[in-house]
Amino acid sequence: MDNGCNRWKAACRLHLLISAAIFLLLSFSYVIADTQLSASAAEMPEIQRRGYVNIAVKDNLRPLGFRDASGNLQGLEIDLAKALAVDLVGKADAVKLQPVANRDRLSAVLDHKVDMAIARVTATSSRSRLVSFSVPYYFDGAVLVTKDTSLQRLSDLAKRKIAVLKNSSTIANVRYYLPNAELVGVDSYQKAFALLENNAANAFAADASVLSGWVQQYPQYRLLPTKLSTEPLSVVMPKGLQYDELRRRINQAIARYINSGWLQQRATHWGLP
Repeated sequence: MDNGCNRWKAACRLHLLISAAIFLLLSFSYVIADTQLSASAAEMPEIQRRGYVNIAVKDNLRPLGFRDASGNLQGLEIDLAKALAVDLVGKADAVKLQPVANRDRLSAVLDHKVDMAIARVTATSSRSRLVSFSVPYYFDGAVLVTKDTSLQRLSDLAKRKIAVLKNSSTIANVRYYLPNAELVGVDSYQKAFALLENNAANAFAADASVLSGWVQQYPQYRLLPTKLSTEPLSVVMPKGLQYDELRRRINQAIARYINSGWLQQRATHWGLP
C-alpha cells in the first residue's frame, strides 16, 4: 500500500513538472515581444541591492491569502511569497506584502507598485500580452460544492439545480459535463450560499481555490471529487528583457518547490484539492 501511495505521489509530481515545463516553453513566446508595454517594476540587481521584494497578494481569499485571527497574512500564496524571498534575497522576512483587489492584480505590476503579484491570477494568452507569467504553482479549476449528503458524484447532479456565477467560464464547463442540469445564475458567492442554505439549489459550481476556503469555514459543506476544468495559477511578473534574470530565478525556484514536493505539501496543508 505504501509503495502504491509513493508511486502515486511521484506520478503527481512528474505531472506537475511536465505541465510546468510545457507552460514555460509556451510562455517564452511572449517574453521577447511587447517592449512598448514593458512594466517598470524593479530589476533583479535593484531588488538585491535594497534587500527586500515587494509582492502583491490577496488578504481575503482563504486558503490562498487571508488574515488569521491576529491579522497576520497566511495561506498558500503567502508561503510561496516568503519562499521566493529566501531564493531572491536570502531571508523569508525580506518581503513586503501588499494586499490588492482583484481589479488591481495586473496593474500593480504594470504601474511599478510591486515587483510581482501572487494573487490568484490565472495565466491566459490575453494577459500574457501585458505581463509575464511564471510556471504554474497551482492548478485551479471549477468544482462543485454541496451540503446534500445524497450527492456523491457528478452523475448524481444530472437533473438537479446548480448555482453558477453569472457570465463566468464555469457555466460552459457545467453544461458540458451536466447538459440536463438546471443552472441558476447568481451575482456573488454570498447569494449562492443563500440558495444552498434555503435548498433552492443542490450545488454551487465555482473555483476550487475559493470553495476550499468555503468548506473550511462551513464544514457542513464538501467538495465533489471531479474537477470540471484546469486553470494554471502563476506569479505575475513584468515583461521586458531587463527582467529576464528575475523571471528565470522565480521559474527555477518554483520548479524546485514542485520537484521536492514542497508545493504539494503546502497545498495539502491549506486544504486545497
